[in-house]
Amino acid sequence: MSVEVGSKVQGKVTGITNFGAFVELPDGSTGLVHISEVADSYVKDVNDHLKIGDQVEVKVISMKDGKTSLSIKKAIDRPEGQTFSYTKRPPHPGRSDNRSKDFRPKGNFKPKESFEDKMARYLKTSEENLSTLKRNSGAKQGGRGGRRG
Repeated sequence: MSVEVGSKVQGKVTGITNFGAFVELPDGSTGLVHISEVADSYVKDVNDHLKIGDQVEVKVISMKDGKTSLSIKKAIDRPEGQTFSYTKRPPHPGRSDNRSKDFRPKGNFKPKESFEDKMARYLKTSEENLSTLKRNSGAKQGGRGGRRG
């Protein structure tokens, strides 16, 4: 059986890494099944799904520069319209899932002061702070003409 992109072939798992599994194909070449292509659900450790020596059916995704990309989950035939069955992450303890992600205030909210009022107040306090800073730091500067004695 020829190994070409899109074909499904039987292979033997020859090595497992933290990022996937190496599979020997019928023509003697080796391809990689990335960890994201091992199963439909979240895969934390490839060793939980595959063992060295396992016979698996894989689909050839791509062949570039002598590297063959394989997929186990795409080799599984599914009826039309059926999507992958991803497992949902378990809920965080103490949190309710019915909370809204919309953080805008509800109801007839009116700001206490307008943007112009806020800017005017900011400018006034900034000018006061600068004048106080200049007044307090003027006597501390050294140089000629300072007090002697």
